[in-house]
Amino acid sequence: MLRFFSRIKKLISKVMSDSVTKKKDKIQSILNVFETGNPDGDYSNVTIFSDGPKGIRQITYGKSQTTEWGNLNKLIQSYANRNGKHSEFFKPYVSKIGRITLVNDKKLISELREAGSDPIMKEAQDDFFDEHYWKPAFEFFKDSGFTEPLSMLVIYDSFIHSGGILNFLRSRFPSKTPAKGGTEKEWIEQYINVRHSWLANHPNQILRKTTYRTKNMLQAVVKNDWNLEKPFTANGIIVD
Repeated sequence: MLRFFSRIKKLISKVMSDSVTKKKDKIQSILNVFETGNPDGDYSNVTIFSDGPKGIRQITYGKSQTTEWGNLNKLIQSYANRNGKHSEFFKPYVSKIGRITLVNDKKLISELREAGSDPIMKEAQDDFFDEHYWKPAFEFFKDSGFTEPLSMLVIYDSFIHSGGILNFLRSRFPSKTPAKGGTEKEWIEQYINVRHSWLANHPNQILRKTTYRTKNMLQAVVKNDWNLEKPFTANGIIVD
C-alpha cells in the first residue's frame, strides 16, 4: 500500500513538473519583461538603483537583474571560470563585488555591458538564474503542493524580485498551501494581494513603482488563466 501511494505521489509530481516545464519559457519571458522590458532578456542591462543595504546605490545586472550586494559576484565568478572574452578583466573583481561599493566604477559598468553580448556570458546568465532562482522557486512550488503554471510565475517572481517567499507576508493572510490542506488558487490570490499592498506602501519609492507585477498577475487570476494559455500583459508588453 505504501509503495502504491509512493508511486502515485511520484506520478503527480512528474505531471506537475511537466506542466510547469512546458511553460518555463513563457514564465521566464514574463519575468524578463518585468526586469528589463525584453521578453528575450537583456543580458547587457546595467541599471543603478538605490536599493542596496540601507538604501545605498548599487549595480543591478543581466537578463533578470542580479544585484551588486546580492549575487552578482557569483555570476561574475561563473563567467570568469568559463574563460569568456572579458574574463581576465573580471577576475580581480570577484573578491571585491559585495565587499566594497563599485557603483561608481565606470570601467566595470562598461565591461559588464560589453560582456552581455558574449555568448559565454549569456550561457553563464542562463545557468546562473536557473540555479539561484528557478530551482529554489520550483522546489518551493513542488514541496508546497502547487500545480498551476500561474502559481509558478507568482512564486518565481517573488524569488527574483524579493529573494523568496517572505515569511512576514505569509503571516498576513490565513490561507494554507495545498500541502497543508489549503486551496492553491485561494493561497496564490491572497499572496498576490498581500504582496501588492506591501509593495504599494513600501517606504522605498523604487519598490512602489513595481506594483505592475502584482497587478498583471492578478489580471491573469481574473481571466482564470492558470495554465498561462492566454496572452499575458507584462508591464504593457504582450507575452504570448
